[in-house]
Order: sequence, then structure tokens, then C-alpha cells
Amino acid sequence: MPHLLQDTIAALYRQESRRVFSTLVRLLGSFDAAEEALHDAFVAAAEQWPAQGMPENPVAWLVSTGRFKGIDRIRRDRRLVGWADAVDEAESVADDAPIWEERADDARAIEDDRLRLVFTCCHPSLAEPARIALTLREVCGLTTEAIASAFLVATPAMAQRIVRTKAKITAARIPYEVPGPAELPARLASVLRVVYLIFNEGHAALSPVLADEAIRLARLLRALLPDPEVLGLLALLLLHDARRDARLTRDGDLVPLEEQDRSLWRHDAISEGCALAEAALSRPGFRAYALQAAIAALHCEAPSAADTDWPQIVGLYDALLRVEPSPVIALNRAVAIAMRDGSEAGLALIEPLLPLLPNYHAAPAAAADLCRRAGRLVDAQAHYRAALALVRQDTERRFLLRRLKEVSLANPSSWDRTDGG
Repeated sequence: MPHLLQDTIAALYRQESRRVFSTLVRLLGSFDAAEEALHDAFVAAAEQWPAQGMPENPVAWLVSTGRFKGIDRIRRDRRLVGWADAVDEAESVADDAPIWEERADDARAIEDDRLRLVFTCCHPSLAEPARIALTLREVCGLTTEAIASAFLVATPAMAQRIVRTKAKITAARIPYEVPGPAELPARLASVLRVVYLIFNEGHAALSPVLADEAIRLARLLRALLPDPEVLGLLALLLLHDARRDARLTRDGDLVPLEEQDRSLWRHDAISEGCALAEAALSRPGFRAYALQAAIAALHCEAPSAADTDWPQIVGLYDALLRVEPSPVIALNRAVAIAMRDGSEAGLALIEPLLPLLPNYHAAPAAAADLCRRAGRLVDAQAHYRAALALVRQDTERRFLLRRLKEVSLANPSSWDRTDGG
């Protein structure tokens, strides 16, 4: 039984720790104090729950325990270092906060705290890359390495960026709150970007917890502000997530979109996503997320891969590239053109993009796939090796290795080479 309870606590940490952390930031007024209090609370749970039993509302228990642990630490630090404005303010926030008990509205309060912290991190006085990086780290608990990979920058540089941003929030006394209606537009783009990146990390890592959290936040944003881009983002996430159950074989191998069993797709999520995408495109002011949702809807509505409306998808990518020009969108457009006009047409567009995306494994992977389709097997092998040098996720690594072996076996002249797997 003790081992089982420890496993339960570990699972609770993985699933709920960032929700508890978000509330502790509000109660203690400090990222660092909240992080320490969070860990103190879980240590206390590991020590007390085996003897006392697990509380009926473990999240509320962790928040309450973390709050008191945080206040104790603040008072202890004050005795050690003397008077300091930051400590005084943190203690004042903590002392004024309500004592957490197991009440029916606890869950709603904690859900709101998560959104408040997202908006706090996305304050317009912070540079946009810094806002997004801090939110992914503090609100979602992503590793600095994962965030650096999403931004295509070095991990040490990202770590420094996050530290500097936390210090600026403290120094500028940025309030912990959801802004009023007049302030929402200035922060919305960053908040949407954060939610999008949360989902991307969960989708790539096949992590339902992160994917579900991103969808939950998108639904909260829709209730808060029915902007067309909010509708578009929610639609996009639902449509991608609807394919979750078809993305892996029983052995855990990745299944590309064109080979997925579409009967495994969640058609209720597809229906909702398509309706939201249509609603987003019908409103003035739609931009990148609404266009991406429309592309995802066309994939989901096609009865089979062969029935995909590639001409319309290319047209949507043309519009998307005008709205948000970037090498990644240009790469996706090139793949769509290859599906419409043939592999060589896509390769002519992809090859100039490769130097612009030196750390993005999907770029050489896309080039490798088109070379494979075009029968350019030596080039395909080279691009697969380049992608393998960059890929982070094990499932994608296994998929790329499998493709590399396939093209190597199809090209006998390459058999004397080592293909790493």
C-alpha cells in the first residue's frame, strides 16, 4: 500500500503540480517562493499521507500546505536577512489570502489561477519571446531544453532568458490577474501562441496531459473573448487531437497521416472543430490560426488520403504565408504543392529552405520523404540522417530510422554504409 500511494503522489505531481504552482504564485506573490512551496507540499504529502490517508481533495490540501510552508519560509528568511520590500510584499499577499479548505469551488478557483498566470507571464512590457518562454516553463512545466527546441535556440540562452524575465516581473511589480477587456488584445497574441506551443509539445511527445491542458485553456479563452483567432486556435487543436488514437501502432510506432486508420479518429471532435473553423473564417479579423484550422479541417473531412483536396490546401497555405510569412509555413506549403504537383515540384521549394531551418528536424525529414517518393534514394538517405541528428522524440526517431532502412535496402549501392540503427 505505501508503494501504491507513492506512485499516486508521483502521478499527482505530473498531472497537477503546475495547477498547484499557479495558485501558490497568487497566494505568495513570487515565482521562486511558489516553486519552493510546491516542493515542500509534495514532500509533506509523501510523509503524511501514508499514515493519515489521502485527503478527499488532494489538490486543495497541497495548495493549503504549500501556502503555509511558503509563509513559514518567508518569515524565516526575513529573520535571517532583515527587512526587504519584496519579502514584506510577499508576506502581505500571503497573510491576506484566504485559508484553503476543501470547498466545492476550489477547482474553479485553481482553474482560473492557471489562466491568470498565463496572462501575467504574457504582459506587454515583456518581450514576446520572453513571455512565451516563461509561460511554457512556469505554467506548463516544460523543460528548458524542450522550450529551446521549440524556439530553435540553444538551451543555455533560453535558460538565461527565463531567469531575466522572472526578475523583470518582480522588479516591475506586474500584477497577477486576468486583464480587463481593454487590455486583452495587447496580450492575446502571446497567450494564443503559448497555448499553441503547449499543444504542440504534447502532440509531439504523445502526452495527453499537455494536449488536454492546451484544449482546456483554449476553451477558457473562448469563453473570455470570442475572437476569431481564439475560435481558430480551439478548432485547430481539436482537429489535430481528434487523430490521437490513430497516430501509433500497437507497438508504439508512429503512423503518418496518410496511413492512419480514419475509423479511429474521434469524429465528434472533428465535427466541433470544423464548425469552429467555419465560424472563425466567417468573422472579420481572422488570421493564422483560423487558416491553419481550415487546412486541418480539409484533412479531417477527406474520406481517405487519396481524396484530400490538395489544391484548396495549397490555396490556404498561400493565404497563410501572406498573413504570417515564415520558413516553417513555407515548408508546409512546399509539401502541399508536392502532393498536388509531384515530389520534384515540392523539392525545388524545400531545398532553399533547409539552410533557414538548421535545427528543425521536420525540414530534412520532409525533403527525405519527397526524395523517397521521387526515387532519389541517395539524397533521401542523406536527408534522413540529417533529420535523425536533430529529432528529439523517440517515436519520431524510430519512424525516421525505419524509413532510412527502407531506402537503404532499396539502394544496394549504399549497403556498405552504416545507417545507425
